[in-house]
Amino acid sequence: MNFTFNAVADIIFKSGSAKELGQHVKPRMARPILLTDKGLIDAGLVEPALDSLKTAGLETLLFDDVAADPPTPKVREAIDAARQHNADGVIGLGGGSSMDTAKLVAVLMNSDQSLEDIFGLNQVKAPRMPLVLLPTTAGTGSEVTNISVVTTEADEKIGIIDNTLYPDLAVLDPALTIGLPRPVTAATGIDAMVHAIEAYTNIHRKNPVSDALGREALRLLSSNIVTVCETPGNVKAREDMMLGAMLAGQAFTNSPVGAVHGMAYPLGGIFHIPHGLSNSLMLEPVLRFNAPNAAHQYAELAMIVSPGATGSDTEKCDAFINRMVDIVEATGVERRLSQLGISHNDIPRMAEDAMKAERVLQNNARKVTYEDAVEMYTEVL
Repeated sequence: MNFTFNAVADIIFKSGSAKELGQHVKPRMARPILLTDKGLIDAGLVEPALDSLKTAGLETLLFDDVAADPPTPKVREAIDAARQHNADGVIGLGGGSSMDTAKLVAVLMNSDQSLEDIFGLNQVKAPRMPLVLLPTTAGTGSEVTNISVVTTEADEKIGIIDNTLYPDLAVLDPALTIGLPRPVTAATGIDAMVHAIEAYTNIHRKNPVSDALGREALRLLSSNIVTVCETPGNVKAREDMMLGAMLAGQAFTNSPVGAVHGMAYPLGGIFHIPHGLSNSLMLEPVLRFNAPNAAHQYAELAMIVSPGATGSDTEKCDAFINRMVDIVEATGVERRLSQLGISHNDIPRMAEDAMKAERVLQNNARKVTYEDAVEMYTEVL
């Protein structure tokens, strides 16, 4: 067996660590730009980190205009802001969009390359500036991945994958997630479970380290997601969710995701549906589509989410899928595309866009055709 596995060099996991950010950042940078969004500012989640940076004597520029599914013009604005500040490091605080934007600012602010120049795999040429990431959701795992996803002016989601995008430090503070609204908690948690599942079934880069991380991530996430939705102040459950999301991030950055993500991308790119919710909508149809090829692996995962499952691999596979559907339904997220204003007329364009996501579709347990995509979208309309 041959495989490679890459990971972030330094990880801090501690409740309250955002209030200590300055002491962790000071050895790495003196004039950072901190990237976040206005919603987190309004929620009061950024102030403790900013206060800590100020106390440490750092001259920090706050850029709070990050947008969901980062549009390329907004990423360029952030790069320009970093250059004007003469920043010597980058901090991303927020969900996947803030962290993905921070990664791109760190690799492009002192580079002659354009954003478009680095689309795809291993296209980054210039050295990266120091980079520190703090997630505020238990979902994307972006704090430990080498991936950034942006939305082009044509509403197409494009991935940028390069080991340069791994941060120097990931600071995970579960306390930042306690005030998350239930819909965000649910959708981001489902996103993390999808990461674990798809890493486990990757047909090209599945490896024993990602498998172990994916199994533990799925155990933590599946056993806590309903709890954090129903009792959002449960600190232990919040900690387990953030840990599970981080482990799933490490799993899928080394054994990348498949058709759930490929089918979800058009929902975010065209209709601006949050990434986690897009994944939750497409999870059931893709699991059922993949079952003929992935029954053995889904049967193994059934022992985690439905340990009482018995019978053949096919029966355990069914138990796994049914249990995942039950968990998703229990979180209360939307289950139909029509609930989000998508109609039958939109499906052909969505299917066409999904077919462009070859980067992730190639990893899927079963080949997806345009006709398959149409059928799966129709199933959840």
